[in-house]
Amino acid sequence: MLFSKKTPEQKRRDLRAMLVPGAAVQFPGAFNPLSARLIEEKKFDGVYISGAVLANELGFPDIGMTTLTEVAARGGQIARMTDLPCLIDADTGFGEPMNVARTIQELENAGLAGCHIEDQFNPKRCGHLDGKNMVDLDTAVKRIAAAADARRDLNFLIMARTDIRAVEGLQVAIDRAKALVDAGADAIFPEAMKSVAEFEAVCKAVDVPVLANMTEFGKSELFTRDALAAAGVAMVIYPVTLLRSAMGAAERVLDAIAVDGTQEAAVPQMLTRARLYDLVDYEAYNQFDTGIFNFQVPSLDIDTNNANL
Repeated sequence: MLFSKKTPEQKRRDLRAMLVPGAAVQFPGAFNPLSARLIEEKKFDGVYISGAVLANELGFPDIGMTTLTEVAARGGQIARMTDLPCLIDADTGFGEPMNVARTIQELENAGLAGCHIEDQFNPKRCGHLDGKNMVDLDTAVKRIAAAADARRDLNFLIMARTDIRAVEGLQVAIDRAKALVDAGADAIFPEAMKSVAEFEAVCKAVDVPVLANMTEFGKSELFTRDALAAAGVAMVIYPVTLLRSAMGAAERVLDAIAVDGTQEAAVPQMLTRARLYDLVDYEAYNQFDTGIFNFQVPSLDIDTNNANL
């Protein structure tokens, strides 16, 4: 009820413990706090919070329109709902090295377990689009060094994302990844790899955990967890999968209402009232103080014909 039972410090220790080469721990992307609880209930390893999702949720494209305040606030709302560690997308760090330092401390304050910072110019664009503009190596290194120096909890994970593979090729991406590790990165996020072999090459080149981004409609194929694990990948993220699924379902229901004049045909695909109450832990609030929170919570085995009333 209310908040996670684990402290942010414990979640950060959990994240570091699970990031083992070849483990390929799975972090689906949460698009709101309740979806984070669902991810935990389905027994995934952790929660990813995508910058693209945070921007899209506000109606913006993923081009650097969100602010540090917005990202930290929403990240904190999601992190407080789960005992799982949450890794958040910090884009380019929201400015110059001093801004990057503040970003790290704000995300620590918000209860996140770690973040990644990328090497694009700001304003940036989605890592799976063409035409990305990359900062030079010195700038990329300074961002990561500032992040590593600013953290107060040494278990807060600093992950360096590099988008340069799509611009200058795999070898340049590997060389940059090594330099970012030397600057203080605890893990590497090589964006838009073209094959499992490319992920394997990065994993072999660095001595820190490597993340694989399995986003739909992107530059990478949707490789299986087993294939990525065999390549040495430590973490796999599915950043926009739940948002796309939810918005797709919402669009189909709206179409049904427009055509049929009712949502009746779509009801069997909806989350029932009882299931929603279960996810928000309605009963725990009821038990907290029955003198005030005296709700009647439907049974989970309620008749499905009446569950959405």
